Amino acid sequence: MSDSSMSDWKSIEVFGLAKAEKQAWLLGQLNRLTRHHQAHCQPYANLLAGQGQQEGAAESLNAVPYVAARLFKMLRLSSTLPDNVFKTLTSSGTTSQVKSQIFLDRDTAALQSKVLVSLLSSFTGKARRPMLIVDHDGLTGDKAGFSARGAGVQGLSFLGRDHTYALNSDMTPNWPVIDDFMAKYANEPVLIFGFTFMVWQHFIQPLIASGRSNQLPQALLFHSGGWKKLQDQAVSNDTFKTTVRQALGEQVAIHNFYGMVEQIGSVFVECEQGHLHAPTYADVLIRDQETLAEQCEGEIGLIQVLSFIPTSYPGHSILTEDLGRLLGEDNCLCGRKGRYFEVLGRLPKTEVRGCSDVF
Repeated sequence: MSDSSMSDWKSIEVFGLAKAEKQAWLLGQLNRLTRHHQAHCQPYANLLAGQGQQEGAAESLNAVPYVAARLFKMLRLSSTLPDNVFKTLTSSGTTSQVKSQIFLDRDTAALQSKVLVSLLSSFTGKARRPMLIVDHDGLTGDKAGFSARGAGVQGLSFLGRDHTYALNSDMTPNWPVIDDFMAKYANEPVLIFGFTFMVWQHFIQPLIASGRSNQLPQALLFHSGGWKKLQDQAVSNDTFKTTVRQALGEQVAIHNFYGMVEQIGSVFVECEQGHLHAPTYADVLIRDQETLAEQCEGEIGLIQVLSFIPTSYPGHSILTEDLGRLLGEDNCLCGRKGRYFEVLGRLPKTEVRGCSDVF
């Protein structure tokens, strides 16, 4: 692949670059962003100066400077002028918690949407499917500011058509709407999206209890976030999948994905083998909880996420508060290139912040 073609993300296959090519492309993008944010975000420049990092020229992915995710709650980290802020995203959390604020200009918002669609359509195919959203339709009303849930719904809505909201505002199933959708699309591919806990509690469980099973056998379900509540109920990923297929149909495709409001657009989707994958446009590193040294494959540590998308705020390299483990690279049985990993939960003693906690 020539340098000119690699400079254009659209020309790169979503999961198509092997390790050396990918790291060369992504490292160039990340160094460019580090320099950009140093020049346009003074708190970020101060952070790097405090770490003795002045150049914005890391020689490897693990040397790209990172920002701790919680700093987005403490500082206004923006690399765009206030007049250029098109949308402000807020992390989910209870009303007592301080929330992250992510400032998007039009270009960054547009790039996030385009990359997300490119990434997820590699699973759904190019055709837009009728879409059932396991939420209520008041969620995305405020165009200037979005919660993590609202941003997630809006981001995925580009993949679908005939957007149908399955829930009432009090989170009860809207049965007339659900029944109409099921009757209309019983024999064609559909897309379902919702946050994990909400899909389980407010859609799948009521569906089974009401006797409405096996009516969407060609569905593809994307779900994300909110695993802690399910684990508290002893619901594993396998149990979740088995139960969803009992409710919707045995051949239903189910893909969990890992992502966060601080880096919307860069999501890590679960493949058919049950592994979360880093696409060409993003990557993950695992760091030791104590020393922050990069961990080897199989070792548990904090997840660091890297992305070429964030231009309006310094979110291209974030150290999360989530624990995970790298499982391999370029050798998953699903055939996709890149690193694949698992998320093991949140670092103990940090405030819990999950997308499904908002209501």
